[in-house]
Amino acid sequence: MTQKVCFLLRIDPAATGEYVDRHDRIWPEMLEALHESGYRNYSMFLDPTGLLVGYLETDDFAASSSRMAAHPVQQRWSDSMEAMFLPVDQARPVGTIAPLRHVFDLDRQRATMPEGAA
Repeated sequence: MTQKVCFLLRIDPAATGEYVDRHDRIWPEMLEALHESGYRNYSMFLDPTGLLVGYLETDDFAASSSRMAAHPVQQRWSDSMEAMFLPVDQARPVGTIAPLRHVFDLDRQRATMPEGAA
Protein backbone atom coordinates (compact mmCIF):
# COMPACT_ATOMS: atom_id res chain seq x y z
CA MET A 1 0.00 0.00 0.00
CA THR A 2 1.30 3.46 -0.84
CA GLN A 3 2.25 5.63 2.11
CA LYS A 4 1.55 9.35 1.75
CA VAL A 5 4.07 11.38 3.73
CA CYS A 6 3.83 15.10 4.49
CA PHE A 7 6.40 16.98 6.54
CA LEU A 8 7.37 20.48 7.65
CA LEU A 9 10.79 22.09 7.58
CA ARG A 10 11.83 25.69 8.12
CA ILE A 11 14.19 27.64 5.88
CA ASP A 12 15.86 30.90 6.88
CA PRO A 13 13.65 33.51 5.15
CA ALA A 14 16.80 35.26 3.90
CA ALA A 15 17.81 32.03 2.13
CA THR A 16 14.53 31.18 0.39
CA GLY A 17 15.73 32.51 -2.99
CA GLU A 18 18.89 30.42 -2.83
CA TYR A 19 16.90 27.38 -1.66
CA VAL A 20 14.59 27.66 -4.69
CA ASP A 21 17.54 28.21 -7.05
CA ARG A 22 19.31 25.09 -5.78
CA HIS A 23 16.19 23.02 -6.31
CA ASP A 24 15.80 24.44 -9.81
CA ARG A 25 19.32 23.12 -10.44
CA ILE A 26 19.14 19.95 -8.33
CA TRP A 27 21.96 17.53 -8.99
CA PRO A 28 21.02 14.71 -11.39
CA GLU A 29 22.57 12.18 -8.99
CA MET A 30 20.27 13.47 -6.23
CA LEU A 31 17.24 12.97 -8.48
CA GLU A 32 18.40 9.40 -9.15
CA ALA A 33 19.03 8.73 -5.46
CA LEU A 34 15.51 9.89 -4.54
CA HIS A 35 14.04 7.68 -7.27
CA GLU A 36 16.19 4.66 -6.37
CA SER A 37 15.24 5.07 -2.70
CA GLY A 38 11.58 4.66 -3.57
CA TYR A 39 10.30 8.23 -3.30
CA ARG A 40 7.53 9.10 -5.77
CA ASN A 41 5.31 12.11 -6.37
CA TYR A 42 7.73 14.18 -4.25
CA SER A 43 6.87 17.89 -4.06
CA MET A 44 7.81 20.77 -1.79
CA PHE A 45 6.01 24.06 -1.19
CA LEU A 46 7.66 27.14 0.34
CA ASP A 47 6.04 30.24 1.77
CA PRO A 48 7.80 33.62 2.19
CA THR A 49 8.30 33.07 5.95
CA GLY A 50 10.46 30.02 5.22
CA LEU A 51 7.86 27.39 6.08
CA LEU A 52 8.50 24.43 3.80
CA VAL A 53 5.86 21.74 3.30
CA GLY A 54 7.02 18.52 1.69
CA TYR A 55 4.93 15.67 0.32
CA LEU A 56 5.95 12.31 -1.09
CA GLU A 57 4.62 8.85 -1.67
CA THR A 58 6.48 5.59 -1.10
CA ASP A 59 5.74 1.95 -0.42
CA ASP A 60 7.68 1.98 2.88
CA PHE A 61 8.81 5.33 4.29
CA ALA A 62 11.18 3.84 6.86
CA ALA A 63 12.92 1.69 4.24
CA SER A 64 13.05 4.51 1.67
CA SER A 65 14.44 6.94 4.26
CA SER A 66 17.06 4.42 5.30
CA ARG A 67 18.13 3.84 1.68
CA MET A 68 18.28 7.58 1.09
CA ALA A 69 20.33 8.20 4.25
CA ALA A 70 22.84 5.57 3.14
CA HIS A 71 23.22 7.00 -0.37
CA PRO A 72 26.56 8.83 -0.85
CA VAL A 73 24.97 11.89 -2.49
CA GLN A 74 22.65 12.50 0.50
CA GLN A 75 25.41 13.63 2.85
CA ARG A 76 26.94 15.94 0.23
CA TRP A 77 23.52 17.47 -0.48
CA SER A 78 22.73 17.87 3.22
CA ASP A 79 26.10 19.49 3.88
CA SER A 80 25.52 21.96 1.04
CA MET A 81 22.02 22.87 2.29
CA GLU A 82 22.25 22.75 6.10
CA ALA A 83 23.07 26.43 6.63
CA MET A 84 19.67 27.36 5.15
CA PHE A 85 17.60 25.38 7.66
CA LEU A 86 16.15 26.66 10.92
CA PRO A 87 14.58 24.57 13.70
CA VAL A 88 10.90 23.67 13.27
CA ASP A 89 10.61 22.98 16.99
CA GLN A 90 12.83 22.18 19.97
CA ALA A 91 12.10 18.44 19.84
CA ARG A 92 14.09 17.50 16.74
CA PRO A 93 17.32 18.28 14.96
CA VAL A 94 17.33 21.00 12.30
CA GLY A 95 16.42 19.66 8.84
CA THR A 96 15.02 16.36 10.13
CA ILE A 97 11.92 15.02 8.40
CA ALA A 98 9.18 14.04 10.84
CA PRO A 99 6.03 12.90 9.02
CA LEU A 100 2.81 14.64 9.96
CA ARG A 101 -0.20 12.56 10.99
CA HIS A 102 -2.40 11.85 7.96
CA VAL A 103 -5.95 12.62 9.10
CA PHE A 104 -8.04 12.89 5.92
CA ASP A 105 -7.99 11.48 2.41
CA LEU A 106 -10.88 12.47 0.13
CA ASP A 107 -10.42 9.57 -2.29
CA ARG A 108 -10.21 6.97 0.49
CA GLN A 109 -13.28 8.42 2.25
CA ARG A 110 -15.31 8.47 -0.96
CA ALA A 111 -14.28 4.90 -1.78
CA THR A 112 -15.70 3.68 1.53
CA MET A 113 -19.05 5.52 1.25
CA PRO A 114 -22.08 3.28 0.95
CA GLU A 115 -23.60 3.28 -2.53
CA GLY A 116 -26.09 6.15 -2.94
CA ALA A 117 -24.95 7.95 0.24
CA ALA A 118 -23.91 11.09 -1.60
